[in-house]
Order: sequence, then C-alpha cells, then structure tokens
Amino acid sequence: MQQRGQTPGAVTEVEQRASEYPANEAAQPWHAMPVEQVLAHWRSSPDGLDGEQAAERLQAYGPNRLPTARGKPAWRRFLAQFHNSLIYLLFVGAVVSMVLGHRVDAAVILLVVVVNAITGFIQEGRAQQAMDAIRRLIAPHATVLRDGGRVVCDAAELVPGDIVLLEPGDRVTADLRLLRARGLMVDEAILTGESVNAIKHSGATAPDAPLGDRAGMAFSGTLVVAGMGAGVVVGTGAATEIGRISTLMDQVDALSTPLLRQVDRFSRVFGIAVLIGAVLLFLFAVWGRGYSAMDALMAVVSLAVAVVPEGLLAVMTITLAIGVQRMARRQAIVRRLPAVETLGATSIICSDKTGTLTRNEMTAQRVVAADASWDISGQGYAPQGELLPQTETAQPALAQALLRCGLLCNDARLLQDPGGAWNVRGDTMEGALLALAAKGGLDAAEERMAWPRLDEIPFDARYAYMATLHGDAAGSGVRLLCLKGAPEKVLARCATQRTAQGEAPLERQYWEAQIAALAEQGQRVLGFAMRELGSDEVLPMDPATLPDSFVMLGVIGFIDPPREEALAAVRDCISAGIEVKMITGDHAATALAIARQLGLCNDPKVLGAAELDRISDADLPDAAQRTTVFARATPEHKLRIVRALQSRGAVVAMTGDGVNDAPALKQADVGVAMGDKGTEAAKEAAEIVLADDNFASIVAAVKEGRTVYDNLTKVISWTLPTNGGEVMVVILALMMGWVLPMSTAQILWINLATTVTLGLVLSFEPAEPGVMARPPRPAGQPLLSGFLLWRVGFVSFLFMVGALGIFLFLQAHGASLEVARTAVVNVIVVMEVAYLFSVRYLHMPSFNWQGIKGTPAVVMALTAVTAGQLLLTYAPFMQRWFQTAALTAGQAAAVLAVGVALFVLLEIEKAVARRWLGEVI
Repeated sequence: MQQRGQTPGAVTEVEQRASEYPANEAAQPWHAMPVEQVLAHWRSSPDGLDGEQAAERLQAYGPNRLPTARGKPAWRRFLAQFHNSLIYLLFVGAVVSMVLGHRVDAAVILLVVVVNAITGFIQEGRAQQAMDAIRRLIAPHATVLRDGGRVVCDAAELVPGDIVLLEPGDRVTADLRLLRARGLMVDEAILTGESVNAIKHSGATAPDAPLGDRAGMAFSGTLVVAGMGAGVVVGTGAATEIGRISTLMDQVDALSTPLLRQVDRFSRVFGIAVLIGAVLLFLFAVWGRGYSAMDALMAVVSLAVAVVPEGLLAVMTITLAIGVQRMARRQAIVRRLPAVETLGATSIICSDKTGTLTRNEMTAQRVVAADASWDISGQGYAPQGELLPQTETAQPALAQALLRCGLLCNDARLLQDPGGAWNVRGDTMEGALLALAAKGGLDAAEERMAWPRLDEIPFDARYAYMATLHGDAAGSGVRLLCLKGAPEKVLARCATQRTAQGEAPLERQYWEAQIAALAEQGQRVLGFAMRELGSDEVLPMDPATLPDSFVMLGVIGFIDPPREEALAAVRDCISAGIEVKMITGDHAATALAIARQLGLCNDPKVLGAAELDRISDADLPDAAQRTTVFARATPEHKLRIVRALQSRGAVVAMTGDGVNDAPALKQADVGVAMGDKGTEAAKEAAEIVLADDNFASIVAAVKEGRTVYDNLTKVISWTLPTNGGEVMVVILALMMGWVLPMSTAQILWINLATTVTLGLVLSFEPAEPGVMARPPRPAGQPLLSGFLLWRVGFVSFLFMVGALGIFLFLQAHGASLEVARTAVVNVIVVMEVAYLFSVRYLHMPSFNWQGIKGTPAVVMALTAVTAGQLLLTYAPFMQRWFQTAALTAGQAAAVLAVGVALFVLLEIEKAVARRWLGEVI
C-alpha cells in the first residue's frame, strides 16, 4: 500500500520489516533484551509514537486481531457427513427397498441417514467456536501514549512500538516488553497454568527462559491483578503468544474417534461380504436351481436388504446418547457424541495439574520457626483447621508472632460466597496467610484494627519483598515494621532470630537448610521478619534505607494441595490400566511433589521445557512413554507430547483449562476441559467439559465410556446374528428347494417387533462388575473381535437350526404350512430373547439372579414382545394379515424349549471361551 510522500514502487523501512514480521521479529527474544535496545529496534521512546507513525505501522502490520481461517462452505460440510461406507450401503438399501415397493423401509433408512448427517454437521460447526473464543480474549480497548499524551484506543489499532499503560483489572492487549513495573502482578494461568500470579519487573531474563519465567514480558490475553506498569508493544495479532496458540489450533486436524474408525472399517468389510454373497447366491439360483434372472435378482436383493442392519446406526446413536445422560450425572458434559465411547477406550490421561489434580487454592502446609515447627491441617482458603506442633518447643506465642506478621503485611481479603465457599480477593498466597492466621486463633479484622497501617513499601520484583509499618491503636507508641518476601531476601535483612527463649543470633545455615527442604518438597516458601520501633525512632520507608537489623520470625511453605478425590481416582486409573501423566506449566519440584502425593507411579520421572526442546520428534515417543511429569510445558510442548503418545497407538485424553491447553485438547483423541475455572477457548476445543473441574469426574466418565462401548458391542453382537439367522434360514431353504419357512410379511414383522424393543434395551444396560479392572482395549481393535465374529456365525447357525428344525418337525407331524410358519416366527423371537439374556453379560456368566431378573428396560421390552407375539399368533385380524395360525400348548412348549436350549448352549460356549481364551471379548 502506498504511503504519504512515497513514490510508486518504493518500500518503506517499516513495510520491509513487516514483510518479515512473522518469521523474523515474532521470533525475537524480546525478554532477553534491555529495554533501550527494544525501543531502538522499534524506533519508539518512553513517550510513545506519534499519530503518523501509528497509522503507517497499522497499514504495514495490520490490525491487532487474530487471523480468521477460511472455513469450508456449509454445503460441503453437510455433504461430507455422508462419506461413510455404512451410509453408502444404507443408501443402496433404501433405493432397492423403494424399487421393491417397501416404501416404509426406505423411508426409515433415509431418515436414519439424514438425522445422522444433520447431527454431525451441527457438531462440526461448533469446532470453529474454539478459534472465536481465543479471539475474544483480546481486550477491546487499550490505554496508550501517543503524541505525548495518554489516549484510549481500540485494541485492534495497537502497533509495534506503541507504549501501553497497565493498571489493575486491565486485560493485556498485545505482547509487551515492560519498561517499568511497580508491584505489577499478572495472572498468566491461561498461558502457563500456574496457580500463582506472575511477578513482573522491567529487567531482562535469560534467552532460553520458559514462558512462565519471562518476568519482563506481559502477554496478550492475560490479566493485571495488582500494581502499575507500562510496556512497549513487540507483538500484535498472530505474532503474539496467544496468536501462536491460535495458529497451532488451526494446524491441528480433528481426529476421527476409535469408534468411528471401527464402524467405517466394519462397514467396508460388511458391504464387501454382502456384495460377494449376493453375487454368489444369484449365480447359484440361476444356474443351480433354474430361477429366471429377474426372479433370482429380486430374491437376492431382498435378502441383501434384509441382512443390512439399517437400524444399527440409530441404536448406536441412542446408546451414545444414553451414555451422555449418565455422564452428565457424573458432572461430565459431552459436547460431541462419539467422545462418550472414546473416553472409555482411553489408555493415557494427560492431565493439567492446577485445578484438576489440585484444588487451585494455595494452602499453608508448614510453619518453621528458629527452634520449632508446625504442620497445618485444613485445605483451601476456608479458615478451618489448626496448627499441629511437630516439636516440643512449638509454643503458641512463637507461632502467633509469625502469623501476625503475615496477616498485617498483607493486602488480600477472604470472602465467603452465598454457597459457603471461601474465595480470596488479591494474591492467592496472601489469602492463604489469612486462612492460616485464623487457624492460629487470630482475627484479621481485629488485628488490623489494633495495628493500623501507617506506611508501606509495596512488593517489587527488584527487591522481592514487601514491608509495612503499623502503629499501636492502644496508644503505647510502639510501632511494628513487618517484612515478608522471598526467604533469601528476608534473611539478608535479619541480624537475630526469634526463639522460644527470646532473641538469639541468626543461624543462617539452619534457615538455608529449612528453606531448601521445603523447596525440595515442591512448596513455595515465604520468609517473615519483624522489628519493633520506639516512638522516637524515625525510619524512612524506602528500600534503599531499610535497615538490616530485623528479627527473623520464620518461614512458611505453601502448596496447591491435591484433591482428596483425585487420590482415589488415580488409584482407579492404575487398576484400570490407564497411565496418568501430568503436563503443567508449573515448576518441576512442585509438580514432582504433587505427583508423589498422588501416587502417579513409584518413581516419577520429570522432563522440563529445556529437555523437551532438545529431544527430537523421532526420540520423543520413547521419552514421553517413560516420563510421568512434564514441567514448564508450553502449548507447543503439550501438542508434541500428545502427538508422540498417539504415535505409539495410545488413545490419549487431555485435560486442561487454559488457552495454552487448547491445541493439545483439540489434538487429543478426547479433550476434557474444566467447566468452572476453564477458559472458553479450552471448552470449545474440547469434546467433554467437567462441570466440577474434578479429576475424579474424568475417571467416572471413563467408566461410563467403557460401559457405553460394552453396550455398543452387545447391540452389534445381538443384531447381526439375529439378522444372519433369518437370512440363513431363507438361503438354505432356497438351496434345498424347500418352501420358504417364513413369508416376507412375517420377516418384516420379526424385524419390526424386535428392533424397536429387544434391539434397544441393551443400550440401557448398567456397567458390568469389574469394568474398571480390565485394561484399555487396543486402539486398533476391530469392532468385532475374533470371538464376536465366531459368536455371530455360531449364533446365526443355531438360529437356522432352531427355525428349520421346528419347521421340518411340525410339517413331518402333519401341521399345516400356516402353523409351521407361525412356530418359526415365534421360535426366532424366543431365541432372540434367550440370546438377549445371554449377551447382557459379555465378561461373566449370565446365569445369575441379576441376569435372570433383568433391568426395568428388559422387563418392559419382554412384556411388549410377548404381547405382540400373542396377538400375532391368536388374534384373528393378525392371522388374516400375516397368514398365521394358533399354536397348541404342546407346540408352544416346544418353541419355548428351543429358546431354553439356546441359552444353555450359549452359556456353555461362554464358559469354554473364558476357560481357554481368558476373556470373552
């Protein structure tokens, strides 16, 4: 675009640099550069740009928005839903049914196909919302310095080199290299996953510093929680950290679920088998039995249509929908239907730490004084618990002096919501100090009233402490100078230490050992010191003149503790053969401590960001398999880890709550987002959202997913043999030249009466005992295992034997064709009922009280089928419509006996399979 005063064809310096922006400037280590170098690079100053410069750069670099990817047209997305082998087979079935005059059958098949396509179309349309949710994180306005003054502009108009001012409550609008920061703290959880607010300063950091350690940067989409600051814009739009995540999201292709892959594979194999069988039968009918070509074609096509399980997709969809309802009761909200079953196939869960495995609430766990220590009971910000002395010298007065210092040198507030939950307003560790003080018997309001604050030195990363001066409301003239901060900084300003016997010389080695011990346990450590001032002592509150004569009171260790329910859930995962890997933006020591407390494995291995960067993509699968904890992980790291695990055939579930988790959530076989504290970007990228942000809910959902898959397997293994049995009866009769044992109307009756009753009840089956004691099924396992293939053929054969047996038996004893056919229809339905009771338990015997009693759904279906068969057999109008006849008591007993015999045979077969194969499926 031509600029003012520019000859055509010329290129400005800014435009030249803009052409290289994504590859060059976006990759610059701004955090490692001094601020003067950054300002010089962008030809800016602490007073900002002028209007002409800003306009020129806006044209060169474009608006500060995330790019919008061009999506598929709606019509293409809709047509893509029909690209499935089973759908093609159903279309053929619908067309043939229409040609043969079976219009009702054709309408039902087409209805199933269209509903399935509409559902998939709607679900796919939601995927783009993940990108939109990330874009919404960029704030609409920003306060900048331009033309020497302070102005508010649209965030989209920000350009590199702009100076942006930051205040508490602001959403950072672009990636900034900080020029100044006073007490600046930023909530970067959406990018790093850390539960503690990031402390910012204007100094440079190491070039290889992980994102969470770049203290001189403020990133687009994060939230300013305290302090003031200003920074120069170094990245806008796609060149920001959040823009890189958006680009990663766009590069991740949605994976087909194991179930859909298996259904597609099954459909292709099944379609080929039906086609080959139909051709062979047609040739035999014409050349072997002398049928005319047209008659043979009609008979073969009818059989082919009959064998296609047109109701299978509908029943599978209903089964998945029932699983969705069950998961919702377990606080897992399913956004995409196939994810129900995918979660049940999960072999590895990659879990975020903060808020999922832990409470996302900092809690003081240990208090250490000079010659005493206490453990702390209670969790979170609720002021409930107590100090548990660990040494004989642990006197209450010694602890209270330390707790009072933490309470007074503190800007946070604890609030209780209407539901009774406690929340912190302010810094999370300061909130934990208030809860600790309450556990120690101190009332925050009373203490702050008794010792009102007179002056303060706000926390600053340059000196890493906070100091407050307090007067005595009682008028004694005594003043308290409280100091809180990084333990090594506090220790450097102390000359003595408080003991149970009074003040004593400082033992620096003791304190350094205690600090190191707490850090090794993954605890974040704060140090506390105090100095009493007399009424005539003047002390300027300035970091440069703060004395080095404080009394060391002690240190406190904090940690975001594991959820109690997560401990049991991890044990359930291990017993179910599911590996749990922690991927977090937190520090390695903290993550490792939580992993040990959770019992993720006996000796958890940890990989940090630097090690991950050095591992090639070819070597990462081995390393990822061996590693339990991945620390300081960036969005790229998380994506690489998930892909590496998937490359080894693992079915990976990924949990997360931040924008930094969104690409990995989309890449995983099933993404699980936190519903309470999770970002919209994470929720839109995920297939499942946890309403309670609880890892235990994931494990409960895995159980439901396994149950759903079991029920799908039962539905398929029940449907195919019942269809196959009918077809084999007709085929054998044709081959032997016998009269058909069933009329076309009677075959339609069987399919109608049993599909809407018996075929559906298996969707409601509860979990079998021991469902979580089995290892995950292999990702490539076909929909029909070797045993189930055997079962389909074996049961189909038994159906054929039973139906033809009773047909030939009754005809041999003089029964009419109508009576014999009626007996065949009834015996097939009775065998279907018997087979239903057998297939209800795939991993254990069905001959038990619960198996015989059945579920309410089974009882209702059995009642409906029995009523229907009685009408078909004995009602005159049904006899006219379906050419049936009444059966005698002996004939009815023979029909029931066939069903009982089938049940016994199937249970014997199941016992043999368990004995020799170990597992049924």
